[in-house]
Amino acid sequence: MSETATPITVTAAAAARIRFVTSDEPEGTFMRISVSGGGCSGFSYGFALTTERGDDDIVIEKDGATVVIDGISAEYLQGSELDFVDDLMGQAFKMKNPNATATCGCGTSFAM
Repeated sequence: MSETATPITVTAAAAARIRFVTSDEPEGTFMRISVSGGGCSGFSYGFALTTERGDDDIVIEKDGATVVIDGISAEYLQGSELDFVDDLMGQAFKMKNPNATATCGCGTSFAM
C-alpha cells in the first residue's frame, strides 16, 4: 500500500470524539487503529491512544484529529469507515468494514 493511500474514511463525528478524548492527553497524542487475530468472529479491532509511530504507519487527518494505522492492519480495513455513535445503547467508535463477511453482536470483531 502506498503512503498516500487512505484505507479508511473518518466521519466528522469520529473526528470530533477523537479530538475530545485526546484533548487532555500529551501533545501529539493520536488514535491508533489496529486489527489482530481473535475475538468471537476471527479478527478484532483495536483502538488505542498513543504518541508512537511506526515506519509503515498510514496517517489520516480529519478536522484536527489524527488516526494512524499500521500497514498490515490497513489491508484488512481498506474501504472502511470509522464513525462514532451516541445512542440509547451507549457511545462507541464503530468500524463499518465492507470486507467483513460476518461480525459479532458487539461489533468489535469480524470475519473475512
